[in-house]
Amino acid sequence: MTTIEAVRLRRILDSRGDATVEADVWTTSGFGRAAAPSGASTGTYEAKVRPVDEAIRDAEQGLVPELLGLDAADQAGFDRAIRDHDGTPDLSKIGANVAVALSLANAKAAAAAYDQELFRYLGGCFASETPFPLGNVIGGGAHAVNATEIQEFLVVPTGAPGAREGVFANAAVHAKVRELLVGTNRGAGKGDEGAWAPAIDDLEAFEVLQQAVGMVSDDLGFSIGIGIDVAANAHWKDGRYRYRTAERSPEEQVAYIAELVERFGLIYVEDPLHEEDFEGFADLSEVVADRCLVCGDDLFVTNPERITRGIELGSANCVLIKPNQIGTLTDTYEAIQLAHTHGLDTVMSHRSGETTDTTIAHLATAFGCIFLKSGAVGGERIAKLNELIRIEEQLYT
Repeated sequence: MTTIEAVRLRRILDSRGDATVEADVWTTSGFGRAAAPSGASTGTYEAKVRPVDEAIRDAEQGLVPELLGLDAADQAGFDRAIRDHDGTPDLSKIGANVAVALSLANAKAAAAAYDQELFRYLGGCFASETPFPLGNVIGGGAHAVNATEIQEFLVVPTGAPGAREGVFANAAVHAKVRELLVGTNRGAGKGDEGAWAPAIDDLEAFEVLQQAVGMVSDDLGFSIGIGIDVAANAHWKDGRYRYRTAERSPEEQVAYIAELVERFGLIYVEDPLHEEDFEGFADLSEVVADRCLVCGDDLFVTNPERITRGIELGSANCVLIKPNQIGTLTDTYEAIQLAHTHGLDTVMSHRSGETTDTTIAHLATAFGCIFLKSGAVGGERIAKLNELIRIEEQLYT
C-alpha cells in the first residue's frame, strides 16, 4: 500500500518567476506532490539549494532510483535515505530544493495511501486546533526597493474566534492600509509577498498600520496584534547596524527594538539582531519576552544545533520554522519538538518565493505551531490561507 513505485521531479515557476523544484511520489495506492519555495532574505546556515536543472538531473540519475521500493510510511527512513545519499551537513550535494520537495511529497503520498489529510496523518488525534494566521501587510527590505527598512510589518488576529475570521481580518487590514496610503497620496505598489511597499519610512509605516488595525479591529469586534520582521542581517556591517539615516551599535539596536515594542505594543519581533548575536537576542528577550514573542529565523534556520544554543543562552522564546532551511520533514519535526520541549513557541513560515503548495498549513496544524506565517493576500499566499480554513472546518465539524 505504501511502497514507493515511482518518483518524478520537474521544473516549475515560483511567485517571483524563478525556477524551482516540484516532486511527485506514487505509492501502490497513494500519490503526493510538493514544491520547494525559495527565500530572498536567507540565513548563512540554511541548507543549500542548487540550480534547478542541475539538481533535478543529478537526483534523477542518483537519488531517485534509491528511493524506489522504500516504504513511504517510514518517513524517517525516507529522509535518512536522502541524507545518506547526500552525505553533507547542508544538503549541498543534492540541494535542499530537491530534498524538501521529495520529503514533503513522500509524506503526502503516505497520507493519501491511508486516505487521510496530511495534518491528521502527521498529527493524529493531537491535531486539534489551527494556528493564527500571521500576515505581512507592509514590506520593504529585501522584498521591495525604496520602501521601509524594516522588512515586514505584520498583523495577527489574536482575538479572532477561528482561522476563517482571522484570515479575513488580515485581508481587511491589508485593504485598509492601501486605502490609507492612497488617501494620503502615498504609493501602494507591492513587494514579493503581496504586502504594500510604499516609499515611506518605518515610523510612517507603524502609524499607518496602527490606524488600519484600530479601524478593522473596531469593525470586527476583536483584537489584532502587530509584529515586525526586522531582518537585521541586511543592516549588519562592520560591527554596526547601518540604516539610511542612522547607525546603531548592538546595544543601541537592542534598546531601539525594545522601544518599538513598548511604543507600538508589538507582540512579535522576528530577527531583531543579526544571525550570530545569540547574546544580543538574550538581552532583548530579558527586557521584552514577558509580553512579546522574540523569534529567531536567520538565528536558528530550523536547525536543532542552533536552537539548542539559543535555548542554553535564553536567546528567544520563539522559533521560525521553514522546512526548506533544514531540508527534510524529519529534521523539521525534530526542530519543532526541541523548541516545544523547552517551552518555545514555533511559527511555521512561507518564503518570499512561493508556489501554490499548501503543505505548510497542514504542518502548522499537525505540529502545534502558534502562528502560520503565509502572507495576507496573493494567489500563492491565499492558497495556504484557504487551506487553513478548510482544515479548521474538518477539525470542528
